[in-house]
Amino acid sequence: MIKFIDLAKKYPKANDYAVKPVTMDIESGKIIGFIGHNGAGKSTTLRMMTGILPPSQGYVELNGYSITKDPLNAKMQFGYVPDSSDVFLKLTGLEYLNFIGKVYNVSESDLKTRIDALSKQYLMDEKLNDLIDSYSYGMRQKIIVMGALLHEPSIFLLDEPLRGLDPVASRILKDSMVEHAKKGNTVLFSTHVLEVAEKLCDEIIVINKGEFIYHGTLEDLKAKYPESDSLEDIFFKITNYHD
Repeated sequence: MIKFIDLAKKYPKANDYAVKPVTMDIESGKIIGFIGHNGAGKSTTLRMMTGILPPSQGYVELNGYSITKDPLNAKMQFGYVPDSSDVFLKLTGLEYLNFIGKVYNVSESDLKTRIDALSKQYLMDEKLNDLIDSYSYGMRQKIIVMGALLHEPSIFLLDEPLRGLDPVASRILKDSMVEHAKKGNTVLFSTHVLEVAEKLCDEIIVINKGEFIYHGTLEDLKAKYPESDSLEDIFFKITNYHD
């Protein structure tokens, strides 16, 4: 379970919060779509959840571990796919995966088994000995996803993970997210693609100008706006897109 307790972020000299105070529970076993305009606060929230960015107030708990008070145990709970895949470019894919596995204390036998399985699943088995610097954007994204799943985390956090992926890679990742949630794990991903959220998610979180304005099922949200034909129409209404 993920808990936000009065979580907020305000940058120095800023007139308003980047993320306004929010208290919220996110239950396990679900795929949660985190949607909002550019600059709404999605990436800022994810970075506070992972400990990359300190909150201005409040805190995050991941399966009972505070990311600020007990960061090592908290970070063992999740795998994170950032919005940029330009990391560790001078390592080969295999070197990167071995490094990540050791960081998370995955045994050598489990590590080899998992790398073999993931590389086949993501169609990367013939590219593992190439430098990440030589990979296309989509291949870099896939190697980061593989690294995030190596320690079989109970929480899978992804920031715009489908951006730049070809249809095959996109389908593989979406199937992987569904499979992860079916095992009782939590998947939380940010996206601009409302159609993906509509088809893939058990619940959505809508953030607008730093404020969490909805958390719940698509069915409940649609019931509040019966005159709207799609999530896109509802999203524009509740975020005052046309104002």
